[in-house]
Amino acid sequence: MMNAPRTRFTRIDVMAALVFLGLTAIPDFLGAQDLAPAANSLNSLARPRTGKMIHPGSWDQSGRNHDFHVVRPGETDTMVDVQGTGVIRRMWCAIGAPNRTAVLRQAILRMYWDDEPSPSVEVPVGDFFGAGFGQMIDYVSTPLSITSGGYNCSWVMPFHKSARITLTNDSDAAINSFYYNFEVEMEKSLPPDTLYFHAQWRRENPATPDKNYTILEAQGRGSLAGVSLSMQSLQGGGFGFLEGDEMFWVDGEDQPSIHGTGTEDYFKSCWYFQTGTFSAPDHGCLIRDEPMGRVFAYRWHIDDPLPFRKSIRATIEHGSESKYNVDYSSVAYWYQTEPHASFPPLLSAEDRLPYTPPPPRKIDGAIEAEGLKPIARATSGTVKARYTGKWGDEWSGGADLHWIGMRPNARLRLELPAPAKGHYTIYGYFMRAANHGDVQAYVNGRKIGEPVSGYAPKVEHCGPIHLGEVELQDGANELVLELVGKDPRSTEYNVGVDCFVLQPH
Repeated sequence: MMNAPRTRFTRIDVMAALVFLGLTAIPDFLGAQDLAPAANSLNSLARPRTGKMIHPGSWDQSGRNHDFHVVRPGETDTMVDVQGTGVIRRMWCAIGAPNRTAVLRQAILRMYWDDEPSPSVEVPVGDFFGAGFGQMIDYVSTPLSITSGGYNCSWVMPFHKSARITLTNDSDAAINSFYYNFEVEMEKSLPPDTLYFHAQWRRENPATPDKNYTILEAQGRGSLAGVSLSMQSLQGGGFGFLEGDEMFWVDGEDQPSIHGTGTEDYFKSCWYFQTGTFSAPDHGCLIRDEPMGRVFAYRWHIDDPLPFRKSIRATIEHGSESKYNVDYSSVAYWYQTEPHASFPPLLSAEDRLPYTPPPPRKIDGAIEAEGLKPIARATSGTVKARYTGKWGDEWSGGADLHWIGMRPNARLRLELPAPAKGHYTIYGYFMRAANHGDVQAYVNGRKIGEPVSGYAPKVEHCGPIHLGEVELQDGANELVLELVGKDPRSTEYNVGVDCFVLQPH
């Protein structure tokens, strides 16, 4: 019995290649020369490659060390202009500019495949690489990363006839040093049904009330490969907008075949990204600023690309039923056949800049209690800083110190800084609520004032409350809050402390 002929690729090799191209079904061309060597696998290194690698870049062709370009306001730098057939395997750049935030949002990266008149990629350069809100934060994921000043991209970008990639500086500041290089593997041919890489930036500021935010509307055959989303509250801080569900309609269906359970759930996390920022190979949260009401997260559909044969409409709610007042911007990454549908008109350079919310109210002379958290010590319970904007703007600094889960007679020790030795009156600002208890204050071991009641039928900010008059030493003074009981109507013993104010005599 004769042995069956060996196939050129294993199933693992094939699927790894499909993942990088955003394909979910095995196409007809697998017996021919294809993109399998692009598989992100050490196994692929042992297979011979048929292509030839070229290296377009900003290197100084005169032989000196002037290896960067200057891109002045209004100028366009053509980084890649290649004729022939090939695959862009890697892209790297570094951007030096006096106003980096503006440049990252106002300089536009465009990519054109096979002499097309309109770009398949049109994205602010920072957002393309994952610098949400123009903030350059180090992270590492499978297709994109920012590391120690370098912007890196490994999305596979095939082309049959030509590839042209440009950067246009729409900002008012020059990019004084723009370094870049690419790895382009030139081939004799690629399978005719190879899909093209696309990326599109959108923004709604503010998002339309009662209407989902649109991440992508595309026509043709392809698959969604990834989403990054910059979310900014316009009604104070907090994360209420994360209650929004993703809803994706595929191939003209009447109801979305993909309907999620919450925004942070779509980004493969939970509880409003409860443990903070992180980056993983296919999902991450790089910005989580509760007082500012700002989140940036990404999700790559590498192991689960979302296929469409005719069209896709990818949307997400901003808060439950899209009731939240927000500024949303996004990048969708996908692969599809050409020609692609027209992109929405790009916003003006000014309208692309990130929104900066006004600072929270600050009480004159306030010693913010949440700022004392690092040195807070409790005999029982948990102490944390808590965002208070959802209850109003009366709180100083938009946050308080929240003490929960303690037993009666528990004590919370803080250090109260005095600017100089002397006689002071101490005032406190607290939260009252239906689950709060009563505390007694002590300063440097001495009881001061009367117990502060913490109960109210609903959340309210109270103060200034006269705690007492004391002699303070220069620098740190011990302030202890003792839990002495609660109103019979209160359900728990929680304590919320906004700030303290020292009035010298």
